[in-house]
Amino acid sequence: MGKHCMGKQKKYYAVARGFKPGIYAAWFGPGGAEEQIRGYAGALYKGFASISEARQWLQNPAYKKSPLRTEHKSPTLLAPGSLPGKIMIYTDGGCRRNPGPGGFGAVIIDGENRTELAQGYVLTTNNRMELMACIAALEALETSADAILHSDSRYVVNGINQGWARKWRLNNWMRTKREAAENCDLWARLLDLCALQRVEFVWVRGHAGHPENEHCDMLATKAAEGADLKEDTAYLQNRTKMPYTFF
Repeated sequence: MGKHCMGKQKKYYAVARGFKPGIYAAWFGPGGAEEQIRGYAGALYKGFASISEARQWLQNPAYKKSPLRTEHKSPTLLAPGSLPGKIMIYTDGGCRRNPGPGGFGAVIIDGENRTELAQGYVLTTNNRMELMACIAALEALETSADAILHSDSRYVVNGINQGWARKWRLNNWMRTKREAAENCDLWARLLDLCALQRVEFVWVRGHAGHPENEHCDMLATKAAEGADLKEDTAYLQNRTKMPYTFF
């Protein structure tokens, strides 16, 4: 395993709860275990030194903190109007499969004005739809807008708040020396928008009962199941042919 894996002793990764449960021989990269749990609320997974241990755990996974997992407490979502002068944005995105037909939804609340955005795509990924929800919302704002954007995607929020996306761009869109960053076309658009506007990204736990977060999920789901689906051209052009690894 490379130095970027979470511990050299871990050779197999069992995903009990994620986009595609199973056993994986790699953590990072296309078809890796990390791709199956990134952005999945309530993901359950664990690393093992042998495939037999991974198989045994997967038959009866214990719900406890995984050594690969970092827990995050969900902050309270800010209610519309709680901060005068701030535009409140709520976003969500996802796919019926990953990859598969997908959609995004966004709600923009600016004082007494409310705007809802949604769009579906024929073939895309969960992470691309999470990013597109943010992009669509910010593109609908005027330059120099002051906004708080709520997303239940750690991939999106950490990518901005922890500086991952900026680092990838400085490294010519390489996540490591050997691996390219995914979705660089959308990250570039999002970074450009953040440079024009004052945007605070806040991570929230998905499906936790907040009306606007749930509404965005409904908008995204409805868009993905709709008839007016667009082509995610950039994704189709760069889509990898590498299959998932199962044992």
